[in-house]
Amino acid sequence: MFRTKTQKTVTTWALGVACLVAPSLAHAADPVKLTGGIAGVVRDYMGAPQMGAAVFLYNHQNRMLERVLTDEHGAFKLLGLLPDLYFVKVMFAAFAPTIRQDIKVQPGMRSILNVRLDTLFSSLQLSYPTVESGPLMSDDWKWVLRSSSATRPVLRLLDPDATDSATGKPTRVAMFSDTRGIVKVSGGEGSSLAEGVASQADMGTAFALATSLYGSSVLQVSGNVGYGASNGVPVAAFRTSYSRNIGLGNPDVSLTMRQLYLPGRLAAAFTGTESAMPAFRSMSASFDDRAQLADNVTLRYGMSMDCVSFLDHLNYYSPYARLTYNPTPDSTVELTYTAGNARPDMAGADAEDEDLQRDLNSLGLFPRVSLLEGRAKIQRGEEYEVTYSHKAGSRTFHVSGYREVVQNLALSLMAPLGYFSASDVMPDLFSNSSIFNVGNFGSTGFTAALTQALGDHVSVTGMYEETGALTVGKEELVSNNPDELRSMIRQGRRQSATMRVVSTIPHSGTHLIASYQWSGDRNWLTAGNLYSTQSFRPLPGMNLYIRQPIPGFGKRVEATADLRNMLAQGYLPLSTAQGQNLLLVQNPRSFRGGLSFIF
Repeated sequence: MFRTKTQKTVTTWALGVACLVAPSLAHAADPVKLTGGIAGVVRDYMGAPQMGAAVFLYNHQNRMLERVLTDEHGAFKLLGLLPDLYFVKVMFAAFAPTIRQDIKVQPGMRSILNVRLDTLFSSLQLSYPTVESGPLMSDDWKWVLRSSSATRPVLRLLDPDATDSATGKPTRVAMFSDTRGIVKVSGGEGSSLAEGVASQADMGTAFALATSLYGSSVLQVSGNVGYGASNGVPVAAFRTSYSRNIGLGNPDVSLTMRQLYLPGRLAAAFTGTESAMPAFRSMSASFDDRAQLADNVTLRYGMSMDCVSFLDHLNYYSPYARLTYNPTPDSTVELTYTAGNARPDMAGADAEDEDLQRDLNSLGLFPRVSLLEGRAKIQRGEEYEVTYSHKAGSRTFHVSGYREVVQNLALSLMAPLGYFSASDVMPDLFSNSSIFNVGNFGSTGFTAALTQALGDHVSVTGMYEETGALTVGKEELVSNNPDELRSMIRQGRRQSATMRVVSTIPHSGTHLIASYQWSGDRNWLTAGNLYSTQSFRPLPGMNLYIRQPIPGFGKRVEATADLRNMLAQGYLPLSTAQGQNLLLVQNPRSFRGGLSFIF
């Protein structure tokens, strides 16, 4: 009997506890929502949804938390947000950025933004439907909007000859406009080394064509087909680039492909038999942009990814950045960093040599390749450069300092046939010389220059430079081991002075640039500052560049002549124990001429 009462008591307590806990369990089954969200739709001023618009979410401390893109319906969602105040920025090409501040996110609520983009301003409307309320719009409302004549698209036929009453200009924007191009036929003699950082063919035909798309974008296509005059090696290069002005910047993307075919006699130099060799191929994808950080501060930056296929597959990355600060209208400070490839396009050129002409100058440049223990190596450089320039009346002062590291420095080598093994010396693909891998080289230095303008058509520049250099001892080369030659090469310092004259003859339009560099000891190779981005970097020896418009064609047809190191200076001689002579060359003598047709 006592046991029965005890069981009833326990049962009663259990039922009581269950009754008390049940409401809590039922409430726990419905979890409390501690986060909210922001959603919305982005439309243009005519109400059309905008796909691909960038939506940036910031907290109240102006820190970006998330970035999403709108879908094909122009909708976006930012979920899982803690209760707080946020602000949203919406950006899309051809529209002004739209910003909405103090957006309140509440637990279990979704703040809805209706974004209207315009070329000048946008309007936002804010509401707070609950998350449980379902879609933003019911099916009934969707049917009403579909059947309403006010929401149906209207087709308007515009008069192609219509003009704006205020400006008198056509209202219709052409798909292609401001089209321009250039065709250049060139030929040369001597080595094709381009200032120690790249190689190019002696003969070639190049073209470049640029056009504006709808007035806001630029599409450019260029190509170069040529061959080496000394060995008949055919080469080809093509580049396509696209740039668009989006208000906050001017991004430019490009894709460049280069190919070189090795005939049987050159293939024998690598394999010992005249068998088929894989072509030298390279592909480069690059991105360039600039940003105006302040009224007097500009940042230019970019990068390129290169893939080279030649005896091996080589991939490397080449970033760069330049920060330009103008403390006064006549003063400029530049901080530049480059890695990987050289950047000759950053060296600032005259207005007549920009865009298409400069693109042609760099299109045919192949990366500098050498062999080390039978493996292909790419010459690469890393440079830090600081430059200050100031213009005072007719004088301009330049001062620059640099720190440079070059990996797998490749020099031209003139040696008896078969003196070194084929696994360490590679025949130059564009000349009768060879390519020798010296190893890595690092240097620091500075340049000081003063430019004096003599009227409107003549300027004279005097430069003093101290850079790193390479030389060899007086001992003879005993064996044909390439490591012995590398051990004989040592680094040092070299001072030089350069005089440069730039002149334009008004009546004939002849443009001339002449320079000469003096140095105390000629048994040095100036291997420093190869990857400089400055336009006033001195060249060794005597150099002459002439550009002459052909009379009767205005400036539509031009003849050019480029003579580098005319006195063959900077050649480093070596002697062997067998009485043979070798030469190491950084900047070989070369002659190049061309004829350009501009339209």
